[in-house]
Amino acid sequence: MTSILEFIARLAVWLLLAPLLPGIINKVKAWVAGRRGPPVLQLYYDLARLWRKGVVLSTLASPGFIAGPAVAWVAVLAAAMLLPLGPLGASLSFRGDVILLIYLLALARFCTAWAALETGSAFEGMGAAREVSYAVLAEAAVITAVLTLSMQSGSLVLSAMLAPSAGTGAVLLAVGLFIVLLAENCRVPFDDPNTHLELTMIHEVMVLDHSGPPFAAVLHGAAMKLLLFSILLVQAVLPVGKLPAAAAAGALVAGVLGVTVGIGFVESLLARAAFRRVPLLLTTAFLLCLFALLVAWKGGAA
Repeated sequence: MTSILEFIARLAVWLLLAPLLPGIINKVKAWVAGRRGPPVLQLYYDLARLWRKGVVLSTLASPGFIAGPAVAWVAVLAAAMLLPLGPLGASLSFRGDVILLIYLLALARFCTAWAALETGSAFEGMGAAREVSYAVLAEAAVITAVLTLSMQSGSLVLSAMLAPSAGTGAVLLAVGLFIVLLAENCRVPFDDPNTHLELTMIHEVMVLDHSGPPFAAVLHGAAMKLLLFSILLVQAVLPVGKLPAAAAAGALVAGVLGVTVGIGFVESLLARAAFRRVPLLLTTAFLLCLFALLVAWKGGAA
């Protein structure tokens, strides 16, 4: 009975709390700009409205247009359930689960791009091409960060890997993962989630033809992915797993809130980068994670 309740609690965190993060980011951006801004719960209202709407399908689209967002949502949720949640731990833990997490996130991206190509739209194909090209560089940084955590802990199990060591390596890893978080979730300076200009959109242009429940699945999946990377960043830097249950839960919530507010400030103070500069930013994230790996290697050798 206890394990079932813990599983339900983890599921509730991912399903119910994820839409809160975009609302906090928008509220921070509005506060910096001196505006009132939308309510923090705005995404909840949008999801409820979309679930009541019908679906408009292109005559060119195959069943993959509907299956893509559904499979992507399931893949992100499955990856999230593999990630430990402080005192709650992980739903499933085994050797190499971090590799499965990376592949599940890649599957979600593939299905989103596949659904975009199903419409036969040149704009959505352009967005899919940009999304995949960014992912090539971002995944290199993610894999390097995973190698760093694995070398620090001597394990390939996520619950054991997320036991960070203080020092220069933790700072480098934190900055590198934060840049990856911005890229993977299509935030400024890599993308602007509020733009409506097709020539400059990346992720948003991929979902222009979605409507109703499939579009709700896309928005909720994006919120879960943002929460996943935020929790991964916090647990990779802060010793959440070594704290008592109450302190660990408080540290995790405070850390995720800090990351979310930081994203809001970044989007308020920085402009979107030109396309030619995006590879430089992602290469910087890779190098930061690589330097963290070298620090972990030399520290382990010592």
